[in-house]
Amino acid sequence: MNICILGAGALGCAIGAALTEGGSDVWLINRDARHVEAMNRHGLRIERAGRDTYLPVKAARSADEVGVVDLVVVLVKSFSTREAIEGAKSLVGDNTVVLSLQNGLGHEDILAEVVGRERVLAGKTYVGGVLLGPGHIVSGIEGKETLIGELDGSLSHRAQGIAEVFNRAGLRTTVSANIMGTMWDKLLINVATGALSGITRLVYGELYAIPQIRETALAAVAEAMAVARAAGIRLSFTHPEQAWTLAAEGLPAAFKTSMLQSLEKGSPTEIDFINGSVVRWGQRLDVPTPVNAALVACIKGIERAQILSRKEHTA
Repeated sequence: MNICILGAGALGCAIGAALTEGGSDVWLINRDARHVEAMNRHGLRIERAGRDTYLPVKAARSADEVGVVDLVVVLVKSFSTREAIEGAKSLVGDNTVVLSLQNGLGHEDILAEVVGRERVLAGKTYVGGVLLGPGHIVSGIEGKETLIGELDGSLSHRAQGIAEVFNRAGLRTTVSANIMGTMWDKLLINVATGALSGITRLVYGELYAIPQIRETALAAVAEAMAVARAAGIRLSFTHPEQAWTLAAEGLPAAFKTSMLQSLEKGSPTEIDFINGSVVRWGQRLDVPTPVNAALVACIKGIERAQILSRKEHTA
C-alpha cells in the first residue's frame, strides 16, 4: 500500500517507521527542513525496547513531492488540520482514503469539508512517540492499540484492508463500529495526562508518582465521562481509573506527552481540542466541567507566558 504520513513528527514517524518495516511504500511529510534532511541523509533513528536503529525512509517537506497515494494518515497538530489538508490535495486521487489519527475531536469534519466525507475514516491510536532531535525518535508501539472506522459506523472492506496492513506492520489495529465512542475513549486518555504533564513538566515516571496528580487526573476524566454520557456516547471505560492506567501502559518512564513536547518547543498545544472539547461539550449539554476548565486556563497561561518571554528576548 502507498501511504503518506501527513505530519511526521514523533508519532507520525513511529507509525510510518512501523508501516515501512511492514512492507508498505511510505512517505513522511514534515515542514521542518532539518528533520526531513536528517531522515533522508541518515535514515530515521529509532530508539525502542532498548534498541537503537536507523531505518531508511522517504521524507519530504511538501505533498507536491509525493503524488497520489492510497492512504493519507493525518497526524498534524489539531489547529493545523485545515491548512495541512488544503496543502496536500495532490495526494488525493479517485480511490484515496484519508484517515485521521489525531488527538481530540472534530478533525474528521474538517477533513470531510476539504476532500469529501466519503473519503474520510476516523481513528484513534495509543501508539506513543517522542522526538529527540531531527530524524531521531523514541517509538512506543509495543502492545498499543489503534482503532479505525467509517464515520457512519459501517464495517467496510476498505477499513478492514487498512487494519490488515497496520497489523502486518506490528500496529495492533481493529475496525470499530462505534468510532465516536472510540474517539471519546482516546480523548479520556489525553484528558488524564496531557494537560497535567504540560503544567508540571513531568515525564510519565514522575507524573505517576504523585498521588495528588492522580486525583486531579481522575476528576478531569470523570467530568469528561459525564459529558460523554450526556451526549449519548458509548464508552468502553466504566471508571476514570481505567483511562489513567491505560495512558501509561507500555510506555517508558521517560515518556513525554505531546502537550509537554509542544510546550518545551514553545509551540501552541492542542488543549482546545482535548480538555477544551470537554468544556465546550459540557457547556452545550449543561454538564459542569470545572477541573477541565482549570486545566485549560493553566495551559493557556503557560502558552501566553512563553509568547511574552519570546517578545522580551527579541526586543
